[in-house]
Amino acid sequence: MGALSIQHLLVVLVVVMVLFGAKKLPEIGGGLGRAIRNFKKATTEPDEIDITSRNNGNDNGKPM
Repeated sequence: MGALSIQHLLVVLVVVMVLFGAKKLPEIGGGLGRAIRNFKKATTEPDEIDITSRNNGNDNGKPM
C-alpha cells in the first residue's frame, strides 16, 4: 500500500475515460498544463507594486 502500480494507473485511466470521454481528455490535459504553468509563473515572478499617485490631481499633496 502506498505506491501506485501500473494496474492502479490503468484502472484510473479507464475510469477517467468513461467519465469524461476520449474527446474531453486533451482539453482537460491542456487546461491542467496551463494551470500548472501559470502557477509556476506566479511563484517565480516578483510581486507587482502599484506606485501610482492617489492625490487625484491635487498638486499640494494633501488627500481630498
